[in-house]
Amino acid sequence: MESNAEQILELKSIYYAYHNMEGETVALTDISFAMKEGEFVAIVGPSGCGKSTLLSLISGLLEPEKGLIKINGKYLKESTTNIGYMLQHDQLFEWRTIYHNVILGLEIQHMLTTKTKAKAHELLDTYGLKQFENARPSELSGGMRQRAALVRTLVLEPDILLLDEPFSALDYQTRLRVGDDIGQIIKKEHKTAILVTHDLSEAVSLADRVIILTPRPASIQQTLPLIFHLEEDTPLNRRNTPEFKNYFNLIWKEINGNE
Repeated sequence: MESNAEQILELKSIYYAYHNMEGETVALTDISFAMKEGEFVAIVGPSGCGKSTLLSLISGLLEPEKGLIKINGKYLKESTTNIGYMLQHDQLFEWRTIYHNVILGLEIQHMLTTKTKAKAHELLDTYGLKQFENARPSELSGGMRQRAALVRTLVLEPDILLLDEPFSALDYQTRLRVGDDIGQIIKKEHKTAILVTHDLSEAVSLADRVIILTPRPASIQQTLPLIFHLEEDTPLNRRNTPEFKNYFNLIWKEINGNE
């Protein structure tokens, strides 16, 4: 693994099980990987293998039964690193305008200042939502709503972004456009991001490397670095390369060879 100095995230031998009346269901077993700052990792695997559980552990919503998670060299409990979480649905409130939705996290964390308000306006402007600041979420397309949800996450200046199937509620056309959009925003803001997705082409178009999980209980089956020789490396440009199809087929075989 890379030297600790540049690691923003490190998972070491993570185990997690769900407990209920019938006993325990092991979800994750011996998961270890590290990420460097500014890296984009996609996590794929069979349905129900524990991909979202992994994000819940990294965000601190769940605690591993065994193993350790470090962020910026500190144990998760001691870490003050800001983690942003973006979910499947945009979770925008209809009774608040887009601007007031975007500053919600700032309000909750008592971070609303002249400076952070200016940052919110600036991000809305940068990402093409300036004229919709006073609109209600229902007046926006699905893609724009998802962009607003990303701005709401970015305004908190997270060091790590966790993306849990953030495009899956969108139709195919919108999904491609928003994936390209958000992928470029994340790279431009130099954010470290982890994407959980069922969509293999999405993983290949966005990530620097793909972690493939086995069926449950999930362990890491393979890690695949993605290398594209493009002048302008964007998600949409990647989709038109011969490498794209090769990587897609490789990952498909890895996942479906098990079934």
